[in-house]
Amino acid sequence: MGFIRQLQIFVTVAEMGNFTRAADTLHMARPGITKAIGELEKSVGVRLLQRTTRRTNLTGEGEAFYTKATELLREVEVTQNLFGGSKERPSGRLRIDIPVALAKSLVIPELPKFRQLYPDISVILGVNDQPIDLIANSVDCVLRLGELPISSMIGRKIATVKMVICASPEYLDRQGTPSSLEDLKDHMTINYFSGQKHTPLSWHFSHNGNVEEVMLPGALMANDAEAVVACALNHMGLIQVPGILVSEVLSQGKLVRVLGEISDVDFPLSIMYPNRQYLAPQVRTFIDWMIKTTDSQKGLWIR
Repeated sequence: MGFIRQLQIFVTVAEMGNFTRAADTLHMARPGITKAIGELEKSVGVRLLQRTTRRTNLTGEGEAFYTKATELLREVEVTQNLFGGSKERPSGRLRIDIPVALAKSLVIPELPKFRQLYPDISVILGVNDQPIDLIANSVDCVLRLGELPISSMIGRKIATVKMVICASPEYLDRQGTPSSLEDLKDHMTINYFSGQKHTPLSWHFSHNGNVEEVMLPGALMANDAEAVVACALNHMGLIQVPGILVSEVLSQGKLVRVLGEISDVDFPLSIMYPNRQYLAPQVRTFIDWMIKTTDSQKGLWIR
């Protein structure tokens, strides 16, 4: 068995966490998986996987090897797809990462159309509000809300997403409805944080045609957009989130928008991908498809 094939098997076992599931995914017999991993470990001279009765985990050496193996496989895939008819019928594995606020409301409902158009592309979807390293995590591209950090990645703005401030009717009945920024000092806010430092993100307001950032102290923080919404639905305070995330509960009256126009701030929506001269066809295909999909969804919440 060739070395590249052994790498493909190793990466699949590492991601599945189980030899049997990897065998099913690769349509191979389990003994063939075991043999390939054994030969690979023998050739590199270290144990890559720690087997237990229930799960297979990477060793320390295996984690380092996994990172290099995924990078190599991605480059092999790019090389294989540089020429020929691959652009007309892209194939291969596509790893994408999407914020919680956009996954269920924007991307996932449209994915069946993508699968129908490109059945040979295998999608690995990460739904995650925390920042990730595209290279270290072998992710092909990500969608991001807000201003992008300085990075070696390519960042392309594809739309803007309207942010809204809202709370439950029960909370507003109890605490009153704010009508100005000054009123916020008398209210509970549920803050969103990202990263390991637990620093809450600023709130954004429209003021005289400019966007003003304000840090609002809150008694509660969460690092997941749906958790922030759930807290608001349980009458715990005000939140600022993408309107598309709360569109349904707003229409049902479970949450109520407050502060009118000063709370309607547009956040940039961008797609990021590694700065490579050649993108694999399936990555380029997804980027182009995502841009068209976003354009088709433009309206109240996406512009």
